[in-house]
Amino acid sequence: MRAQSLTLAAAGVALLAPTTISDVAPLPDAVHERAGNAGPPGNAARGVRAADLLAAVRDCVPVSRGLYRADDGAPADIPVCGKRGAVFWKADLDIDCDGRPGPYCNETTDPFFADTTAFRQSDGKYLSAETLPYVVVPAASHIWNHYEHGVRSGTVAAVIHGDRVQYAVVGDLGPEDLVGEASYATARGLGIRPDPQGGGAASGVTYIFFEGSDASPIENPRAAVAEGERLARKFIRRNEAR
Repeated sequence: MRAQSLTLAAAGVALLAPTTISDVAPLPDAVHERAGNAGPPGNAARGVRAADLLAAVRDCVPVSRGLYRADDGAPADIPVCGKRGAVFWKADLDIDCDGRPGPYCNETTDPFFADTTAFRQSDGKYLSAETLPYVVVPAASHIWNHYEHGVRSGTVAAVIHGDRVQYAVVGDLGPEDLVGEASYATARGLGIRPDPQGGGAASGVTYIFFEGSDASPIENPRAAVAEGERLARKFIRRNEAR
């Protein structure tokens, strides 16, 4: 596992055996609804295709002043790229299990677990990594300041892996030099093993953030899916016309 996010505190907890892919939290229907996923059956036809989103971000015009690492010790070779209406990067996916504890995200399943997230839901409680698809963005720094590009708490993101699209929100902040982290629920929705110990994807994940967008309330996956689908279609049309 890579470096802890900003909200993590070091914890000397005993490590449990990783969960199997079948021993994972069930997701609300809204996580998949109209998300362009390969499953459940029938949804892919209704959503924006992963291939169309990937085609729209084929070329990179860097907007960051420097480059990010995917993991501690890895080369700094990932730029934040800009396209009309969005910023994006291509990286790995490490599992963020932070926020409100549950049966799959807690201090016994995750040695780096923290019961807080940088951002909170509308009732003041911390987010739930188990049930809410969210993405971690690096803290503002000399490399890149996400606030300057309209990326903040609740900003809608499209996360793509293979032929799946998962809409998510910006829900946590991470180290200022790393990218490539998303919640348990995001990984689960993409068909990626969500185990915080040994899960995730080593590469091949694209993160697209729609500038100035907002899913409200942040904790409602349906809000992110509805807004994400609308913005994804607009983003594809806008960048096809150029």
